[in-house]
Amino acid sequence: MKAATLAQIKKELITRDPHELFEICLRLARFKKDNKELLTYLLFEAADEQGYINLIKETIDDEISEINRSHIYYAKKSLRKIQRNLNKYIRYSGNKQTEIEILIYFAKSIKESGLDIRSYTALFNMYERLLVRINKVKKKLHEDLQADYQVEIDELVGM
Repeated sequence: MKAATLAQIKKELITRDPHELFEICLRLARFKKDNKELLTYLLFEAADEQGYINLIKETIDDEISEINRSHIYYAKKSLRKIQRNLNKYIRYSGNKQTEIEILIYFAKSIKESGLDIRSYTALFNMYERLLVRINKVKKKLHEDLQADYQVEIDELVGM
């Protein structure tokens, strides 16, 4: 079965009545965890973006505190898992300001975690790519916001 294009889906959704759309949303939520998480964000958390950011920051804190520091392989693997989850949360929001706040907080958490980033190439490269991504997102923000975030970014660069 070939999936329809987004334009085709849009046209079809316009023709459906609200009760049918309700049923479609419920079926979507049953099939994939990502669909359910996105619906949760849209229904409950989209109205309070700052609360959503704080919830993600708490999640970052919890997951970083659970990192296995006995071997660098496990630390790197844990950080990649955290980053994958963050990418998903950022995609749900779609807001660039939310994205940069989460990424900056994640970079600060890595820096403050006590992991010796400089000694391990894989961790150092991961951190550097994170900084590059933060700078790319910063360029898409309004000039005033760019200036506000630049101070925090400069702190991250100065390891």
